[in-house]
Amino acid sequence: MRSTSLRRQLLGWLLLPLLPLAALDALVTYRSSTVTATEVFDRMLLGSARIIGEQMRVEDGVPQGYIPPAALEMFESAYRDRIYYRIVGAGGRLILGYPELALPPRRLQAEEVMHFDTTFRSEPLRVVAFAQPIFGAPAHSPVLIEVGQTLNGPRQLAAAIWMRAATKHLLLALLMVALLLLGLRRGLAPLVSLGEQVRRRTPGSLEPLSASGVTAELQPLVQSINEYVRCLDERMSAHSRFIANASHQLRTPLTVLNTQVAYGLREADSVEKDLALRAIRQEVFHGARVVHQLLAFSAAESHHLRGAAQVTNLTDTVRESLEALAAFAQSRQIDLGCDMPGDAPVAGAATMLRELVSNLVDNALRYTPAGGSVTVTVRCDPDGTTLMVEDDGPGIPVEERERVFERFYRIHNGSSDGCGLGLAIVREVATAVNARVSLSAPPAGRGLVVRVEFGPAPYRSAASCADQPPRATAATPAVERERQQSVRVNS
Repeated sequence: MRSTSLRRQLLGWLLLPLLPLAALDALVTYRSSTVTATEVFDRMLLGSARIIGEQMRVEDGVPQGYIPPAALEMFESAYRDRIYYRIVGAGGRLILGYPELALPPRRLQAEEVMHFDTTFRSEPLRVVAFAQPIFGAPAHSPVLIEVGQTLNGPRQLAAAIWMRAATKHLLLALLMVALLLLGLRRGLAPLVSLGEQVRRRTPGSLEPLSASGVTAELQPLVQSINEYVRCLDERMSAHSRFIANASHQLRTPLTVLNTQVAYGLREADSVEKDLALRAIRQEVFHGARVVHQLLAFSAAESHHLRGAAQVTNLTDTVRESLEALAAFAQSRQIDLGCDMPGDAPVAGAATMLRELVSNLVDNALRYTPAGGSVTVTVRCDPDGTTLMVEDDGPGIPVEERERVFERFYRIHNGSSDGCGLGLAIVREVATAVNARVSLSAPPAGRGLVVRVEFGPAPYRSAASCADQPPRATAATPAVERERQQSVRVNS
């Protein structure tokens, strides 16, 4: 891929507006040079005409004149221009010169001067006309003196003046480009220094860049890089923790599996082999569950779905989770039920919310003794949706309720085969969907109530929460309606 130079681009954008200005300056300079050259030769023409006029005499009552050498010598140059002249007396009588030379556009008064352009013998000509009075012979005054010159001299003089001016402008332009390059070099020095700072970093280093000495324009870039480094550090840390947690949690099941396989291979009795196979199956199931929870925790911790603009019906998610765990509840002889409205929209991806609900219910089922009950309740109001999972297990002491959200922390090690990731996953998912998790004891005093409070969904119809039926009591006719709204899986 061809790389581009920022310095060249900046220089190009700085010089680009100057190009039309340079062209305009060249045109103005050329016109000014032409005007200057024309004025120079106009003065020469007028000087020649005045010299000729000074030689006018009246002899025998007739104006006479001649062309002195000085009048024409001033035109001697390398331009090789042709000079034409004419002297006309009163009444248009030709006294001297070329009769076909054009007259001025209008009649001139005494001492009046006029310059004009014309064509003579198919050549462009610049002509001066001067009305010269003759003192002592007023009847013959004034006489018209015309001197014309071809335009080689004016044109070449204009070109020479323009070339000198253009050369100066070109030198100034080159000096300006040099100064711009120097300025860009100095101006881009902080950016180059920042690049060197990044290049000198140790591979794998995730330390933030130093913002000291960085110009205000580069501060957002440094902040963006540091923010990216911070996010990358979080991802790498989450990845490292995942590997450490996975190795820690899988080491024991794999060791047990190896022992049980070795035991089964040594035993000749089919009954003992069957016992070993059942134990292996149990360890495989436990290992698979650990892997699933580790993956779920890693996804939640990395916030893969944080900020996703999705809305999920929490009622459908709860129903799917309860159907998946119904067999497990029945095997543990636990009464599993739910109480929820028909529609409870919350912000969040369905897969992450399913992990949250499944881990809450699974955790409650594992710590609830046989014969107990677990109830999942969903309440929906204009301020948000609340999910509650209540069980009548041993509960969690108040001083331990914050620590249970830590990874692999368990307070009832002997009463469950969990690995201590369930509530940690719940906390991470709740954080990802901007929900709040809290623990409390039920009104009866025994057990645990986990409450997850969701904020209002991005779009929520008024009927979604307003149509939720009120909590029924034995004294109201709404008992049957609530019973239809509830689902209970009995062992």
